[in-house]
Order: sequence, then C-alpha cells, then structure tokens
Amino acid sequence: MLAKIESIEKRYQELTSLIEQNLENYQKVAELNRELSELEPIVQLGQSYREMQKQYSDALQLANGDDPELAEMAKSESESLKKQIEDAEKQLKLMLVPKDPRDESNVYMEIRAGAGGDEAGLFVADLLRMYMHYAEARRWSVEIISANETGIGGYKEVIFMVKGKGAYSRLKFESGVHRVQRIPTTEASGRIHTSTVTVAVMAEVEDVDIQIPESDITVEVFRSSGAGGQNVQKNATAVRIIHKPTGLVVAVQDERSQLQNRLRAMSILRSRLYDIELQKRQDERDEARRSQIGTGDRSEKIRTYNYPQSRVTDHRINVSSFNLPAVMNGGLDIFIDELSIRDETERLATSTTEDNED
Repeated sequence: MLAKIESIEKRYQELTSLIEQNLENYQKVAELNRELSELEPIVQLGQSYREMQKQYSDALQLANGDDPELAEMAKSESESLKKQIEDAEKQLKLMLVPKDPRDESNVYMEIRAGAGGDEAGLFVADLLRMYMHYAEARRWSVEIISANETGIGGYKEVIFMVKGKGAYSRLKFESGVHRVQRIPTTEASGRIHTSTVTVAVMAEVEDVDIQIPESDITVEVFRSSGAGGQNVQKNATAVRIIHKPTGLVVAVQDERSQLQNRLRAMSILRSRLYDIELQKRQDERDEARRSQIGTGDRSEKIRTYNYPQSRVTDHRINVSSFNLPAVMNGGLDIFIDELSIRDETERLATSTTEDNED
C-alpha cells in the first residue's frame, strides 16, 4: 500500500510541475487539474497516515519509559493513535481500489422480451418507464434509439441511451434477466403468469477505445418503419450493420438521415464489442469476486417483481422491497446502493489479496 501511495505522490508532484509549465494552455491545464484533484485526497490522507505512524512510534517509546506518569499518558495516546491509524488505513485502501474507467460514461440500454409472449412485451414497457423515472430523478436525459412495438402497448425490444454523469456506475448492475409474476389483464381465471425480460447495459465508448475495420462489417440500408410520414417510405434511411466476426447485428432507424443512423449504429456496435471484451477480461481476472455478486451475465436471473405480493427481490444480494409501485416509479436505489457497496467491498478484497501476493 505504501508503495502505491508513494507512486501517487510522485505523480502528484509531476502534475504540479506540468501545470506550472502549461499555464497558457487552458485545455491542458484543465485536464491536469482534473487528475490532480482526483489524487489530492489520497496524497493528503497518506501524509496524515505517515505522521500518525511516527507519533504512534514515539508514544510507544514514551510508554516504555521510566516516568510512570508520562508512560501512562503516552499509553493512552498510543491507543487513540492506533485506532486512528486503522481507520486511515481502511480509507486509504478503499481510495486505492482501481475505479471502473467506464463509471462516468453515458450508457446504452437494451430491453428485450423473453418468455411470456405479450405479457413480457408489456413488462418491457414497464421497465422502460421505470428507468426513465430513475433517470429523471437524477437529472439524466433519455433518448430512444430504436423500438419494436407489439401494438398493444408493449415492446418486443427497445434500445435507448441514458446521458448523465455517473450513469454507468449506477445502471451497470441492471444487466441480466428480470422476472415478473402477475395476473395479466386478459386473464379471466385470475391465474398468475410468469414472464421474463432481458436487460443489457453498455457504456458508451469513444472511437479511440475500439477500432472496427470496414472489412469486418456489412452495412445494409432499408426503409424506416418509424416516424416521418411519406418521406420515410420514399427514402432508405434506416441502417443495419452486421459485425461479421461475432455475428452481432445493430439496426437503427430513428434518425432522419442515413448518415446519422449509420453513426449511431456504429456507436452502439462499438459499445457492444467493448462490453464483450471487458466482460471476457473480467471473467478471467476475478472470477471469485464475480461469483459472489453475480456475473451480470445476460442469462442470469437477477430480480423478481411479484405484483400480487407487491414485492421486488434482488437475488444477488437477497434484498427485497415490499413497495413495488415505488420501485416501478424509479425507486431503484434500495438495490443499487447495496450492489454498489458489495461491489466496492469485493474489489477492495481482491485488491488487498493482490497486494499480499505482491
């Protein structure tokens, strides 16, 4: 841990010097200041930590001295310092846990109907509204990218983008299978039906994060079936991109021009490929941690929404809310907060294990 702190302190000094050397380059200074502000709390706590260790060492020496009165005072001080050092060490370890580089990103979310027919499609619409309420409460914006409606108020699938600071850090835990248990409005006998919906969450990535050779894709254009009136029927503006190596298909038709649809489709494809690659690396790197919090795999059942009991249960952390209407109105923090804490705790445990191995 101390080696990491020393490395950060060295970088902090480098940044300070670089800022002084680039005062006329406002953009460069802004970037350097952002990194500096991220490191500053660690540097300050690291300095306090070392100072407390020195004071603790001095107090122990006095506690073993010949003056009984001074020794008693030093013993009391050393006990207090020991507790402060333990607290500072825990805080430092948490600060040093590598953050997910995607946490501050915007996200693409895809919700698809699974088992359950029309009822699953209706629940897709319910989840879409739930995420829109959650985003609205956090002052994030939501943009529908593509929607395949069922005609009865539901969706076979819907793709949308959530834009806002820290969107991925909160919504990344929503990936997986969401199960709903309720009585459909068309069910005359009152029998409870079980349906499933799949949610995928992907951080928006920049062009520099992942490159896709033109030879790896097939681009098809077709006439949009969305809004736009007669103009849509005359012009083939919708775009479908097929990624040949993986078989992934992305279709976008909501933009007004073919170029806009292609750019948006490529952005979604990059995010999917980036998500797949990072998932693969994460599987290889920390399988032990993932097995405890849940894999986030698209096939994993993560949450059940039981309407008759007004209960929502997250199976990864065994937490339930008995206020289903509040959850469906965007009250997801009861789950997301706990999942964030669990994720942070497990990453800290993994980081500590790696430090011990080093």
